[in-house]
Amino acid sequence: MSDPAPDLPVLVPLAETVAREGFAFLEGTDMRALLQGCGPLTDWDAFAASWDDLGLDTYMADGGRYRKRRHAVFVADAAGIRRKPHQPHYQSRDYNALNGGIERWFAPVTDPIGAGASLTTILRFCRALFDRLTPAPSWHIEVHQFRIEARATEPGRPTPEGTHQDGVDHVLVLLVGRRNVREGVTTVTDLARRPLGSFTLAEPFDAALVDDNRVMHGVTPIEPVDPARPGGRDVLVVTFRR
Repeated sequence: MSDPAPDLPVLVPLAETVAREGFAFLEGTDMRALLQGCGPLTDWDAFAASWDDLGLDTYMADGGRYRKRRHAVFVADAAGIRRKPHQPHYQSRDYNALNGGIERWFAPVTDPIGAGASLTTILRFCRALFDRLTPAPSWHIEVHQFRIEARATEPGRPTPEGTHQDGVDHVLVLLVGRRNVREGVTTVTDLARRPLGSFTLAEPFDAALVDDNRVMHGVTPIEPVDPARPGGRDVLVVTFRR
């Protein structure tokens, strides 16, 4: 992968918001413009379509079969941003009481998507922003493609562990698409669980940015608007840890 985006002045207001509030919500048109300042999104249609090819998350301690995902790991350092060999995702039970405490192996993000223009641009944006917030010589990056499915018989739970931290430094949640669903409200609290804000990722490119050391976040369950048809919520989650 190529070197990260330069220190873009356009990111200053966003960085100031995250530094002040601990999080930020960006509407899709604004987020897309910021991303395009970091690189092209020329394969976005293929990128979004790749959510149709995710594997079932078989580690759900609640027994749910509503979550599909793929996973990849990258590093960002002086040599740029590059993908690392596939490895498990691990969270301690301190951060994920439901599914933590074990190594979870998920299907890898496919090579064309992992090396494609859209994901490259998203990672360049994240590094440019997060370096401004917390300069680091090296970042451990994890990328998660999530599809949460909702049916009349089984609502989908984007965050089955509840309001939580991820155990990292910074988090991007980017909406790729949603179909035939209601709810899915993102809530942000301080570490004492006092509410700080809430919003709904409703349109493609709507995004949430979170300082994981300072705030907690969660998403309410989703239900199908038309119970005769399945619904779904597709998001990309990117975490940066020093």
